[in-house]
Amino acid sequence: MTAFTQQDVEQVLRSWRDPHTDKDLFLAGAVRRVGCNDDRIVVEIVLPYPAESVIARFREELTSLLQARFPAAAVQIELRWEVSAHPARASLPALQEVKNIIAVASGKGGVGKSTTSVNLALALQAEGATVGVLDADIYGPSQPLMLGVPDGQRPGQSRPNQFDPVLAHGLQSMSIGYLVTEATPMVWRGPMATGALQQLLNQTAWQGLDYLIIDMPPGTGDIQLTLAQKVPVSGAVIVTTPQDIALLDARKGIEMFRKVEVPVLGVVENMAVHICSNCGHAEHLFGEGGGTALARDYGVELLGSLPLSRAIREQVDGGLPSVAADPESEVALRYRDIARRAAAQLALRAQQQGVAFPNIVISND
Repeated sequence: MTAFTQQDVEQVLRSWRDPHTDKDLFLAGAVRRVGCNDDRIVVEIVLPYPAESVIARFREELTSLLQARFPAAAVQIELRWEVSAHPARASLPALQEVKNIIAVASGKGGVGKSTTSVNLALALQAEGATVGVLDADIYGPSQPLMLGVPDGQRPGQSRPNQFDPVLAHGLQSMSIGYLVTEATPMVWRGPMATGALQQLLNQTAWQGLDYLIIDMPPGTGDIQLTLAQKVPVSGAVIVTTPQDIALLDARKGIEMFRKVEVPVLGVVENMAVHICSNCGHAEHLFGEGGGTALARDYGVELLGSLPLSRAIREQVDGGLPSVAADPESEVALRYRDIARRAAAQLALRAQQQGVAFPNIVISND
């Protein structure tokens, strides 16, 4: 005879918190079914973010937790992940073949935003998702170089008036850099640049993307506002360094996304610490704790911190970003943790906010 009830099992499950959301599985909406029958426990859980590398560990932890509480029971944990299309503003139609759009932005240049963008995309892919990258920096495209795409390679056209995305390391990618040479400067006024961005986004034949990562140009100008107003962005990730001037500009980036009602999923603190390759001494060259303070002040997540590393720079300059170059390295594992946390925050915020978003109001206050 069963010596426990469904409520007993649910109580035990609630004691386990998802490390990527810091919520129990019920609050995160991940529990689909809890069944108890003849001393047998069956639990079905669907995580709302790609988590291929942690599924086995989570299943083992939950199984051990239930078996410790109900030693006579046979425990079966059915655990998987599933990416849903999370709503952007109701006034914007979804982009065909793209479930979610995540903008990666910074208030200023030189903080490693593009490096973070490409490694975030590769990390989401490593966790099992289908991912694309759009290089939105019309004036200074860098994704073709970072992805190792040869200069002169052009996107194909298998459909009229549409580009085929360029495949690199399994990612679907598009950039103005594929349409011009490295030596061609984009001497365009704002409306021309924003028009080009919209064409790259809407006239690329994306194929079944769970996530499209948009590598934003630095700042809070025309391209950023156009993206926020006319593109169904699901959420934004802010990249900064611990340096005071970078944090000041990162605050402006967060405020911009708040004004246009795009949820900020969290902050990535780049170049947080330098570790000497000779002696192992750790030194905070750009300050310490800035990313943590920024995330706390705005009530968002610190998704993770990354070191100031020559290897990261050399790998991305060589067209083989860290997650692709050395998937089991500490840096690659950090990027994968950041990716899971960002995707989990997107799912959590979508669940909390529902489908209704306010209309965009841009003011000077």
